Amino acid sequence: MNKILAALISSLFAVSAFAASHAGAPMAGASKPAMATPAAAAPAAAAKAEAKSEAKPAAMTKEEKDAAKAAKKEKAAAAKKEKADAAAAKKAEAKPAAKTEMKAEAKPAASK
Repeated sequence: MNKILAALISSLFAVSAFAASHAGAPMAGASKPAMATPAAAAPAAAAKAEAKSEAKPAAMTKEEKDAAKAAKKEKAAAAKKEKADAAAAKKAEAKPAAKTEMKAEAKPAASK
């Protein structure tokens, strides 16, 4: 019984070690055909080169960086101003309603 248990444990250890070492990389034979024709390889290489060029955008120049930074500042300032205007409008809208409520409460008290 001890020998069977030891064999099961060691096989479990071996399987887990094998799975861990091959977790990130796919099997080479499963992803590529056995014989690739040159006609099929050319479009694949062109597509790969095109995808690589699309992946890396061109480096921004100093002027472009400065312009982007200024645009970001302007956008933030506009958003801040819009938020302040909305808060002021909300406050102004709430203020007259409060005054009319106060006047309505004050009239019956004065007439008694």
